[in-house]
Amino acid sequence: MTRLTDISPVRLKMTRINRYFTGAAENGKDKFHPPYEPHPRRDAARVREAWFLCYSFVMSVSQEIIDRTFHSAEGAAAYKAVEILLDAGYEAWWVGGCVRDMLLGEIPKDIDIATSATPQEIIGLFPKNDDIAAALGAVIIAHEGHTFEVTTFREEAEAGNGRQPESVVFTTRQRDAQRRDITMNALYWHPISSELYDPFGGEHDLTERLVRFIGDPATRIEEDALRLLRVVRFRALVAGQYHPDTFQALHAKAKNIEVLSGSRAFQELEKMLLGPHPEIAFEDLWETDILEYLLPELHKCKGVAQPADYHKEGDVWNHTMMAIAACTEDHGADVRWATLFHDVGKAETFSLKERIRFDEHAPVSARIAGAMLQRLQCTKKRIQKIQWIVGHHMMMGSFADMNEERKSHWYYHPWFTELLQLFWLDIGGTEPRDYELYERIVRDWSTFLDSHPLPPKPLLKGEEVITLLGIQPGEKVGEVMKALYDAQVRKEITTKKEAETYLQTHF
Repeated sequence: MTRLTDISPVRLKMTRINRYFTGAAENGKDKFHPPYEPHPRRDAARVREAWFLCYSFVMSVSQEIIDRTFHSAEGAAAYKAVEILLDAGYEAWWVGGCVRDMLLGEIPKDIDIATSATPQEIIGLFPKNDDIAAALGAVIIAHEGHTFEVTTFREEAEAGNGRQPESVVFTTRQRDAQRRDITMNALYWHPISSELYDPFGGEHDLTERLVRFIGDPATRIEEDALRLLRVVRFRALVAGQYHPDTFQALHAKAKNIEVLSGSRAFQELEKMLLGPHPEIAFEDLWETDILEYLLPELHKCKGVAQPADYHKEGDVWNHTMMAIAACTEDHGADVRWATLFHDVGKAETFSLKERIRFDEHAPVSARIAGAMLQRLQCTKKRIQKIQWIVGHHMMMGSFADMNEERKSHWYYHPWFTELLQLFWLDIGGTEPRDYELYERIVRDWSTFLDSHPLPPKPLLKGEEVITLLGIQPGEKVGEVMKALYDAQVRKEITTKKEAETYLQTHF
């Protein structure tokens, strides 16, 4: 049987349309076997429309990218998801970031689908789904091992107040495009016909790397303040430039960021940090004054001088931007947050003595970072981790003098790797860069772990020992736990059942 990925998109498109036009699918004369059962013939109007799409589109996405996308597992699954919607009589397009990626010559990482089908109709076609956002027109579907967000063409039910819309009404593709924020996000691509629907010149803006609001910029920001952050993020994502009206609106409406919920701001800021150019995004947030209203503690780092002998890169802000710019794919979100906030306490601890000093700035930075992350509604567990990394980033020079017992406390710590990563990024944000201490610590850490393998996890917990032996909490429990652990280290016991037997025979 011919596979979907073995057929060129043009031939596949022509074959599907031909099936519908000639009825070959019903009488079995077509040589191409689709991945689904033959569907009854479409009405004449739909067939004429299919032929029109076939011959009228302009191929804006390169054939190489189309082929590579369709040969990827996600691309093939997304193609078939659209096919299911089309076979059921609905309009369906790939939309937004995936189209932008393809126009930029990249295989899309996440494929979103926009359709004329309502959420309930989508749910009926894709049994494996998450419909938690169905009231807002969005359904997450699972298809062939991949998940896709499928949204009904929609627009806000009423004028926005700067917050997330509470209700939507379902509409046409044209109206759906009008509600989107910037031109390069209002791009729709049809995987069957290869037609690009681009009502606002997004493809042209993309070639210029031009970030431009759809419609009146001030009005779009008033509708949803999240657009202040999204527009900045997309400018950094494509390493682009702003349309003058867009930049002026960002600056004029910067204070609107105060109405945005902490959680929505956190999600967008984290996307900036995980993007290819976080330093561009945060420079723009400072230049537009958005940062002054959102994270004033970080905003204060601009203009805070550092000792020239150690920081030829300039002030605290310059150092921080260089540090986050040094991030690689190996650095996770928590390390990036810690890097962004690691010196935020320097504005508060600045003093001029024999030289510029920032005494105890690490714990102060950790405290301030915690306050900012709480406002951003970050989870408690992540706040604790980021604060720990920030609060200990100045202790790296003390490991050489530690005994093995103290080293084990640090070298076995679950967050020590991230602490080392922050140290590396801290050096990367400094001129001149000197990695000698970092490399010495890594060597010592590696040697220590080789000679001191991580001890095994106890087979039983203290509560289990108390229950099994019927004893009260106290010193006796500690004695039993130690004896049990020693037997485990000697490999006399290796399973939980053996540990329980050991207790019964020895105590």
